Amino acid sequence: MTRIAVVGAGAWGTVLADLLARKGDAVTIWAYEPEVVESINRTHQNHLFLPDAALASGLRAGGDIAAVVRDAEVIVSAAPSHVVRAVMARVATALTGRGRRPLVVSVSKGLEPERLSTPCGVLQEVLPPGTPLAALSGPSFAQEVYQRQPTAVVAAAQDHDVALQVQQTFSTASFRVYSLTDVIGVELAGALKNVIALAAGFLEGLGLGYNTRAALITRGLAEITRLGVAAGAEPATFAGLAGMGDLILTATGGPLSRNHSLGVELGRGVPLEKALAGRATVAEGVNTARAAVTLGERHGVELPIAQQVTEVLFHGKAPRQAVADLMERDLKTEQWR
Repeated sequence: MTRIAVVGAGAWGTVLADLLARKGDAVTIWAYEPEVVESINRTHQNHLFLPDAALASGLRAGGDIAAVVRDAEVIVSAAPSHVVRAVMARVATALTGRGRRPLVVSVSKGLEPERLSTPCGVLQEVLPPGTPLAALSGPSFAQEVYQRQPTAVVAAAQDHDVALQVQQTFSTASFRVYSLTDVIGVELAGALKNVIALAAGFLEGLGLGYNTRAALITRGLAEITRLGVAAGAEPATFAGLAGMGDLILTATGGPLSRNHSLGVELGRGVPLEKALAGRATVAEGVNTARAAVTLGERHGVELPIAQQVTEVLFHGKAPRQAVADLMERDLKTEQWR
């Protein structure tokens, strides 16, 4: 039995905590919201982020982050990407003085808005030196993982032995984990696909059809790959689960995709502030769009779709005009990267 702490009790963190607890591990989940801690401990449900889902009876929740991670052998970092630094800095403080470093697995997707760092990049900066790190990503809606629908994801770590450890920790009969060493590729794919999913939502909100969506997904993947390779990733990563797999899922997943569903509302003319109001969950693509454009400029990579999404989100551009501007760009030879 492995002692595991999950830091972050959104839908994804909760589902992974439940998966690990049902495997027989000793799992405690940290939640920022006191009502979530009470809900999990008292009724074995996360009423706020995963309603009507019975959780493993052995899963426990806590609001004291130091107590939750103190004896953990594996820590799952599941906070939204824009607060990973603040949350995991508290974890780092709690780990100070420990002899053996726990394995830390990042399951957040996005880019830090100010520094443009990936979640593992943030963790490398805030955690004690020598902490083994990995990223877990791929096409995996929380609700379907909870329902034990067959799902395949990838665990990436610079040290392949660490990736293999994550693979063994998380794999079940319905949750298949592949291993990889391309951490930056896996994390950039997981972040940038949310931007393309927003654009796919625009198209649906505008009433456009399958031709347009297929073109967007294909060129979106090319855009993600260009930036990833410029940042040092392996091109093949973007043809795999973390790249093409997660992009297809998020861009076509309807109401299960937070970013796609937000994009649909924007495509129908709902203002961003109104579309975001009342959402308990974070649509990571909103923050990532602007960060992606800035990261592209840093690497000298053109990201036309991300640029148009940013114009719609933050500069009042009409989604229909954004589509028109993409279609009327200078004609060129198709280049994958």
